[in-house]
Amino acid sequence: MEKSLASTIARFTDLLMDAVCMVDAEGRFVFVSAACERIFGYAPQEMVGMQMINLVAPADRERTLAAARTIMDGHPNSRFENRYVRKDGKIVHIMWSARWSEADQLRVAVARDITATKQAEAMQYTLYAISEAAHASDNLPALFERIHGIIGAMLPAAGFAVALRGEQDDCLQFAYHANAGGSAAPHPVARWLGEEVSRSGQPVLLTAATMTRLPLALQATVGPAPVCWIGVPLATTQGRIGVLLLQGDEASGLSGYSDQEQELLLFVSNQVATAIHRQQLYTRLRFMAQHDELTQLPNRRLFHDRLQMALARAQRHQSQLALLFIDLNKFKQINDDYGHACGDQLLREVAQRLKHCVRESDTVARLGGDEFVVIVEEVLVAADARQIVEKIHQVLAMPMSLADGLSLTATASIGVAHYPEHGSDIAHLIRHADQAMYAAKQTEEHSG
Repeated sequence: MEKSLASTIARFTDLLMDAVCMVDAEGRFVFVSAACERIFGYAPQEMVGMQMINLVAPADRERTLAAARTIMDGHPNSRFENRYVRKDGKIVHIMWSARWSEADQLRVAVARDITATKQAEAMQYTLYAISEAAHASDNLPALFERIHGIIGAMLPAAGFAVALRGEQDDCLQFAYHANAGGSAAPHPVARWLGEEVSRSGQPVLLTAATMTRLPLALQATVGPAPVCWIGVPLATTQGRIGVLLLQGDEASGLSGYSDQEQELLLFVSNQVATAIHRQQLYTRLRFMAQHDELTQLPNRRLFHDRLQMALARAQRHQSQLALLFIDLNKFKQINDDYGHACGDQLLREVAQRLKHCVRESDTVARLGGDEFVVIVEEVLVAADARQIVEKIHQVLAMPMSLADGLSLTATASIGVAHYPEHGSDIAHLIRHADQAMYAAKQTEEHSG
C-alpha cells in the first residue's frame, strides 16, 4: 500500500509546473520530476545520479554549497535563489524551497523557474540605471564607464566597447574599449564586428558555430580560442550613431552568448544610444558656449576661467606666468581689399599658427575681431616669453595660402604682462598686457 501511494504521489508531481528534486547526502540527484526537463533541459533519467553542484553556475557554487550544509543541519530554506546552467548552455534562475529529511537522508526541494521575473527586474533596473547615468555623467568617457558597469551586471562580459561614427567622414572610431586587463587596443574581431554591424544595421552574434562569418585571415588570427561576441547598432530617432560590442567572459563557464542575450542587449541599446546622443549634444553646446565659432579657440569667457585657474596654480606653486595680448596689424584693410571671407580664412590660419607656438598646456584664445591672447604657464624668466613673441612674429610672417590662389603675410602688435611682476590678479595683468600691446603698436606705426 505504501509503495503504491508513493508511486501515485510521484506521478502527481509530474503535473506540477515547479520541479521536485531529491538529493542524497553526497549531493547526487536520486529523484526529479518531469518539470525538471522543461527547466533544466535534461531528461529525468539523465539527471538522476548527477552531482547537483555541477549544474550550478560557477559563480553561485560556493554559496549554494553553504546553503545546502545549512539545510542539512536542520534549517529549512524556502526562498533560496541561484543560477543553473541548462543543457543548452543557457542560464536559468531558480528559487528553491528545501528541507532535509533525516529519516530518508535526503534533501527534498521544490524548484521554481524565475528567469522571466529576474530578466524583467534586471531590464527595468538597467533602463533606469542608464537613464540615471545619462544625467549624472559630465562627459562621454564618464558615461561609457557607467554604462560598462551597468551592462556588465546584466550580461557576463570580459570586453566592452563603444564605436561611434565620425561627424565628418562617418567612419567608426572606438570611443571606449576595455577588457579584463583594463583599457587596451580593440581586438581585431571587435573592429571587424563593428564594421559589419555598422554596415548592415543589424545585430551580429558570433559564437564558435558561426565563426565562419569571420574573414579567413581573421580566423587564423583568433586560432582555436573560443569566439563569443555580440554587436548591436546604436540608433536614435535621428539615425545610427555607432555600435555597442560585448565580448563573452570565458570565466563565467558559458559556451557563448545566446539569441536571448542578444535580444536583451539590443533592447537596452536604444536607451544607451539616446544617453550617448544626449551627452554628445550637451558636449557640443558646452563647447559652443566656451569657444569662438570661427577659430574654435577658447572665447573670452573660457579665457577668463583659464587665466583664473592659471593664476591659482602659479600662486600655489610660487611660479610665474606670462600673458600675451596680440592684435593683428591692418586687418581691416585685408577685409576691405579682399573681402570678409578671406579675412575669416586668415584668422583661422593665424589661430592654428599661434597654437603651434606654445605647449599643449598653454592657452590660446580669441577675444574677438583680430585680438588674440596667450596664457603661458610656468615661465622661468622673462626671456622665455620674449622667445615666444619672436616665434609668433616669425610664423605670421610666413606666407598664408588663402582662397583663389591668394597668398598673404601678417604682422601683429604684441604686449606682454608677467605674474607676479605686473600684477597679482586678472584685472592688473590684463590691463598691463593691453597697454603694452598698444605701446608696441604705436612704436611700430611710428617706425613704419
